Amino acid sequence: MADKLVIVESPAKANTIKKFLGGSTKVLASMGHIRDLPKSKMGIDIEHDFEPEYINIRGKGDLIKSLKKEAKQAKKIYIATDPDREGEAIAWHLATILKEEERKITRVTFNEITKGAVQKAIKEPRDIDIHLVDAQQARRVLDRIVGYKMSPVLWKKVKRGLSAGRVQSVAVKLIVDREEEIENFKPEEYWNLYANLQELESKKEFEARFYGKGGKKQEVHSEDEMNQILKDVDKAKYIVQEVKKGEKKRNPAPPFTTSTMQQEASRKLGFTLKKTMSIAQGLYEGVKIPEKGMVGLITYMRTDSTRISEEARAAAKEHITMTYGEKYYENRYYKTNKEAQDAHEGIRPTYADLEPESIKDYLTNDQYKLYKLIYNRFMASQMATAIYDTMAISIDANGYTFKANGQMIKFKGFMTLYVEGTDQKEQEEEGMLPELKEKQELKLKKLNSKQSFTEPPPRYTEASLVKALEEKEIGRPSTYSPTITTILERRYIEKIQKQLSPTELGRIVNKLLTENFTDVINVEFTAKIENEFDEIADGKEEWKKMIREFYGPFEKEIEKVEKELEHVELVDEVSDVQCEKCGRMMVYKYGRYGKFLACPGYPECKNAKPIIETIDVPCPKCGATVQIRKTRRKRNYYICENNPTSCDYISWNKPKEGEKWNPKEAEDVKKETTKKQGKTTKKTKKNTKRTTSKATKKKSAK
Repeated sequence: MADKLVIVESPAKANTIKKFLGGSTKVLASMGHIRDLPKSKMGIDIEHDFEPEYINIRGKGDLIKSLKKEAKQAKKIYIATDPDREGEAIAWHLATILKEEERKITRVTFNEITKGAVQKAIKEPRDIDIHLVDAQQARRVLDRIVGYKMSPVLWKKVKRGLSAGRVQSVAVKLIVDREEEIENFKPEEYWNLYANLQELESKKEFEARFYGKGGKKQEVHSEDEMNQILKDVDKAKYIVQEVKKGEKKRNPAPPFTTSTMQQEASRKLGFTLKKTMSIAQGLYEGVKIPEKGMVGLITYMRTDSTRISEEARAAAKEHITMTYGEKYYENRYYKTNKEAQDAHEGIRPTYADLEPESIKDYLTNDQYKLYKLIYNRFMASQMATAIYDTMAISIDANGYTFKANGQMIKFKGFMTLYVEGTDQKEQEEEGMLPELKEKQELKLKKLNSKQSFTEPPPRYTEASLVKALEEKEIGRPSTYSPTITTILERRYIEKIQKQLSPTELGRIVNKLLTENFTDVINVEFTAKIENEFDEIADGKEEWKKMIREFYGPFEKEIEKVEKELEHVELVDEVSDVQCEKCGRMMVYKYGRYGKFLACPGYPECKNAKPIIETIDVPCPKCGATVQIRKTRRKRNYYICENNPTSCDYISWNKPKEGEKWNPKEAEDVKKETTKKQGKTTKKTKKNTKRTTSKATKKKSAK
């Protein structure tokens, strides 16, 4: 019999915690939530003050019996689910299931799964925080009401199977609005002028950019304007007017929050939000390291705080001074956003001495990449400022001003380890200009004029959408990934070269919802609701009161829309591919495995075929067209259209013009692409064997 029982969500987390506690403690996993609202109905009793109708999750009966049995035998029960609202709700549901043992149940939380943090938490248990539970219930109930009331409107007026949601619909609206902004954008012409100049003594050349006339900035909008400037500076002397030397400082970025980690992993590693959170969860719960066993490598990864504990600060100082020297260390504190739930720290490594390279062999490639990103970002956040020497010069040419800037890094500081990425194209670091003096004449080597046009705002990527959602206070760290995953799966948006674009279905649904549910599907309302959830979590507002105030006007709006809104016809997008069986132009359809072509003459004509993407580089082996296909795990690979009949070209890597192909590249791809078929064959053989066995038994019985 165990004196103590600790319940966590996952087996990985349980395995990591076990080694920190004595032999008289048993650690079990609840496998996430054990109770939830039913899937078959709304599960909210509106007539009885919005009481949720929780049920035990199907398939967890044996687990619940086992937990009850162990709880009865234990003298003390600690529920150690994740340190956020969702974790608090899971703890509350567990306590409700184990209500006979209520006197023995306490709650413990830790921001990192380390020996010190876990043992300290066990020594300082607390009661379940009902305010955090209520905040989670409020979100769950409100989202269930919105989804279950608005989705049927879409079924009746557009198409069955569609869904609407409070946050997901606003995310779709942002993407649709951006696409319309791009479509309505009118480019404006502008011109740039560059002077390639040479310092006469050193013969060093550099480039200066046209700034304006008489020291005042001037924009050039036409070729005629540019020609006039070129005429005026023809045969002009280029004289240095002003030289400014200075110093520029650059500070490191703070430790990761959930959203900044998702953005940076997208920019630098090409990870989707879902992938980033899945890998981070594994790093937090524990990875097996020889001689150390299961080790939680990072702190809790759902956070909007940039706070750092004093212990972590001290560990960072020791590591930085020993590795780089004292001048590279700087004790830094970061301001956390006023809306942040500051219960957690920023995301950081749990052990400063576990450098990424030292444990690389014990991590998967993706785990290593994300851990290195988190580790380097945290260490850099406690490092010294980078310092540049700068020079800015103004040059006169017959009354016109040209300007040039140069910079050279003097002390790399934190940049030795890490530099934050951006959503814009990174500008190459400028070199230092030659030594120049005022009144010095320069030699003109060449003038280059360039016509350009203003560009529309870029489409959102997953990273930039998360940034926008956070800035507009829509959702919270735990909601970004599931929100974007949902709208992709619902096919309201699609990814085009990592950019998010609305589908025709997404546009129609967005138009219907934004025009008819203006009080719900808007940025301001969604941000206001998030703030109300925070108020509930702080014990300043009662959750059912909030739901009551929302439901009255919302119900009237639903009734009005159902009466007044006419049916919206959803027209399939027509392709440029002709059906070879009946001659109609085929249309795009969506199925379980994505987009495909189908004949609009169904059911008379049932012709359908996959959409085949090709590239403009010919097959390196036979010169035929190369197709892009996907594995069952959605990974792209490249294959010759003649494979397997007369060519065996296949590769993970996109072929390059003139590049020779190594047949060894094909082996790994073939394994991945034929694995599914192999499994199916095995299963078929097994089923055949079972059927034959049954038939033999029947025959024997007769």
